[in-house]
Amino acid sequence: MSTSNTDETVLERIGYRLSAWVERWMPSPFLFALILSYVVFLAGVGLTGSGPVEMVGFWYDGFWAFLTFSMQMVLILMTGFVVAYHPRINAGIRRLTQLPNTGKQAVVLVGLLTMLLGWIHWGLSLILGAIFAREMGKTAHQNGIDVHYPVLCVAGYLGLGLTWHWGLSGSAPLLLATEGNEFIQQGVIDVVVSASETIFHPYGLILTGVSIAYALVVLYVITPTGDRARGITNYVPEDELFESAGDGGVEATDERSSQVPAERINHSRVLGGIIGLTGIAMVVAQFVQSGIDALGLNIVNFGFLTIGIFIYMDPQTYREKFGEAATAASGIVLLFPFFAGIQGMMAASGLAQLMAGALISVSTPQTFPVIAWLSGATVNIFAPSGGGEWIILGPPILEAAQDLGVPVGQATMAYAVGDAHTNLLNPFWALPLLAITQIKAREMFGYAIAMMLALTPFLAVVLFVLPY
Repeated sequence: MSTSNTDETVLERIGYRLSAWVERWMPSPFLFALILSYVVFLAGVGLTGSGPVEMVGFWYDGFWAFLTFSMQMVLILMTGFVVAYHPRINAGIRRLTQLPNTGKQAVVLVGLLTMLLGWIHWGLSLILGAIFAREMGKTAHQNGIDVHYPVLCVAGYLGLGLTWHWGLSGSAPLLLATEGNEFIQQGVIDVVVSASETIFHPYGLILTGVSIAYALVVLYVITPTGDRARGITNYVPEDELFESAGDGGVEATDERSSQVPAERINHSRVLGGIIGLTGIAMVVAQFVQSGIDALGLNIVNFGFLTIGIFIYMDPQTYREKFGEAATAASGIVLLFPFFAGIQGMMAASGLAQLMAGALISVSTPQTFPVIAWLSGATVNIFAPSGGGEWIILGPPILEAAQDLGVPVGQATMAYAVGDAHTNLLNPFWALPLLAITQIKAREMFGYAIAMMLALTPFLAVVLFVLPY
């Protein structure tokens, strides 16, 4: 099954060696968050004049800022997990995994679908990309195809690592398209910036298209082959891979442990079907009324929740599937408050504005898109929330863009590139993927970082030369 490695590419060797180094030294996502907390604390004390007690206060105040967002993320993870692992839907995913004939083809297919989903909605990409990567690993194992599971997982993460912030759920462009948004209230901009100037502008569409094409080439050449290709069973015990709990289980049957009235009510398909259809009708009505503007976290969560009830029909079985998905959400529950604290320190101390201002001060109209990209990329390492980060960086970036005569839409999309790009360095957003694929951050992030490094010169050149 294995082949020689004499034809391996330079990028493949770099990725493999970087992966070995990261696997040896990278801490867990929780320790990563703790270390970043100390780094931001010291930077705030040293660079902004804020005292240690003040910084601790900023940390505590920010600690609770993501509670609503945390619950939204938990629901995105759990509802997506339950829906995608319904036996019929899971069967469709498995049929797709039968298409590739080689490990490289498998990685490219997962990456392509994940990045396209990322442009449509980052929540869909986050969950379905992880599930697709896991199922592709299982199918490759069954079919005797050599595929390197860590790279497969990176491919399943590329929606968050590249395309999400340029698409239909991008925080920055959607915020600017909202009537009476914060930037209008602050006087940073005078009118709303419609999606036709950002997401649907040729600049954003071309940027997305060429970046997906380049990323697929990088995935192809970076994927280890032959003896270096380590399949899914190197990371997930084979006896766990094909357990019913791991693959969504089997379809619920009509057999009941008890026929008492309470049990019949618990498993009532009539009750489940009616509430599911009602919820789906409500989602359709929202889009009929508001069009694409209805798209948001709440409508996606509500849609997935009610679609899940409808496809399972049996309320008790649906609730039990939620229990299976609950462990996947534990990382979000733990880490979100800590990253909210980091963001609180950066925003309240002025550290984020200081970092962005230093970069923007050296820009020209030609280099500004590259500088906006670097600003978003740098701050995203410490405060990995696209919406929260844009609230901090948006005013200085947009004001500088207008002073230099750079279109606001171009500046926004350039920033969005950086915000997504360094998700390939910070394991924060990979938590759901790590839970679903059962891989450790240090086992896949060597390749994620290699992908980020390979994308860096490409993005710099494209942002510099692509006209708006």
